[in-house]
Amino acid sequence: MRYDRQIILPEIGEEGQNKLQKAKVLIVGVGGLGSPIALYLAGAGVGCLGLVDDDSVSISNLQRQVLYSEEELGKPKAVCAAQRLTSLNSEIETRYYSTRLTAENADHIIQEYDIVVDGCDNFDTRYLINDICIKQGKPYVYGAICGFEGQVSVFNYGNRKKSYRDLYPDEEEMKRMPPPSKGVMGITPAVVGSIEATEVLKIICGFGDVLAGELWTIDLRTLQSNKFSL
Repeated sequence: MRYDRQIILPEIGEEGQNKLQKAKVLIVGVGGLGSPIALYLAGAGVGCLGLVDDDSVSISNLQRQVLYSEEELGKPKAVCAAQRLTSLNSEIETRYYSTRLTAENADHIIQEYDIVVDGCDNFDTRYLINDICIKQGKPYVYGAICGFEGQVSVFNYGNRKKSYRDLYPDEEEMKRMPPPSKGVMGITPAVVGSIEATEVLKIICGFGDVLAGELWTIDLRTLQSNKFSL
């Protein structure tokens, strides 16, 4: 009964639901983007979700990070996120890592999962995810936001395998850039994170056109949306 509304979809069915149950997905960062990604993947019945985040819940998070509550202020996000997802769906397994993804631990953590999803907010981590996913042959579902704008792509997947380095080839230049404004509407990560979760479900169940080799962008001020080939 839990999954009835998606099982009746021909793109999912019993076979797709079984694939979801067997899937293992790592979410790097359970903040603004990671919140909708984690909630919708847990709700859909992805069998194992890994959650990587070294931050604690703060009051400024609650405007957009809907995994958390006021009662959890000061507590580790990864732990709180795992508890929230378990309360949403006790049938799935949640694993939490209250640490930053680093060159020292990324290989070990990522090898346990089928797909890696980007909920982070910095170039260093994105280049690291990209390179480890290429090394291990894992799809990397990328997303980024700023203000009212966002973008999503899928790297290292399908016949048109592109990587984060195809989108941003000059790593040193990107790392020298000043940090972008922290201003963001709470709805921006909700929209972009939901698109990332959709791409994960498409990869697992094998339906639709995955954003492999393409970049999807949206500006919520105008609802202008585009897709570009990489």
